[in-house]
Amino acid sequence: MCAQTKRDINDAQPRPSNTGLLSFNANDAVEASDADETEAEEQPDNEPSTQLPNPDSQIVPTKTPNAFEKLMSSTPDRMFKRVKLTGPGSSIGKQSSSQHLSKPGRNGLGLYLQKPASFPSDVVVYHNPSFVVVRDMYPKASVHLLLLPRTTERNTLHPFFAFQDEALLAATKVEAQKVRILVGEELRRLFGKVSVAERVRREAIASGVEGEMPPGRDWASDVMVGVHAGPSMNHLHVHILSRDMVSPCLRHRKHYNSFKTNFFVRLEELPLDESDPRWRPDRGGGLREELRCWRCGKGFENKFERLKKHLAEEFEEWKTQ
Repeated sequence: MCAQTKRDINDAQPRPSNTGLLSFNANDAVEASDADETEAEEQPDNEPSTQLPNPDSQIVPTKTPNAFEKLMSSTPDRMFKRVKLTGPGSSIGKQSSSQHLSKPGRNGLGLYLQKPASFPSDVVVYHNPSFVVVRDMYPKASVHLLLLPRTTERNTLHPFFAFQDEALLAATKVEAQKVRILVGEELRRLFGKVSVAERVRREAIASGVEGEMPPGRDWASDVMVGVHAGPSMNHLHVHILSRDMVSPCLRHRKHYNSFKTNFFVRLEELPLDESDPRWRPDRGGGLREELRCWRCGKGFENKFERLKKHLAEEFEEWKTQ
């Protein structure tokens, strides 16, 4: 994916990208070394948590006094690094020139909220006074975005508590639907040429038919929107991603299960009832459940590498259907 020219997007509205803005590819990426993989595994923002929701919880202080304040005041360009991507899904899109914060820690989303215009458009997709949309630094699918509410009163609360605010939840659902459509259009751009369901639409475009175009495949139905019962980052965020779960950053059983079990709570399910067992992610078993293919239902016990191989095969069928 080619980086777009840097531009002011303060008032931008979400729209499909013609340059692969939302996706990744590793066709030409350097093979990640064992050291690189170990570093990624140690990233706290890459690990789902089973810590119980605490209504009074706020940003967890870093070990070094005022480290977060230093992060907020630093020049973003000095903290950028390229993300190396390799593995299954490497045929997707075009290599991104995305630059994210290096070792951001659990407070890393804060800078995107405070200084979204400081980042290139292939990192911060768009922002407005109420929300910021960014690419996930460790995407777990071919397209994976984060929707960040900019509310200062609730954006450091656990999502189960933050979204008890009816106004915030309603506004987030509206914005999430816009992003869902955006992700769907990106999936169409990536895979529409090989999708059987897109054939009539492709033929209409090729023939120059005027008027309303055939709808083609409903790509938005392949987009997941929700939060984790145990978020890995301190700032409030909603995951909006394609359902394929094919990514070089999908490295562990818990990465997969955090999106394919009840550990992943759909935005439409919020607010949760007080009796809902997902209030106790340490008891829900989501991350420890047997690995099971999201598409065909086949079980793989705890054999993660076998599941990944199977997902790559399912991916080829899914994108061409």
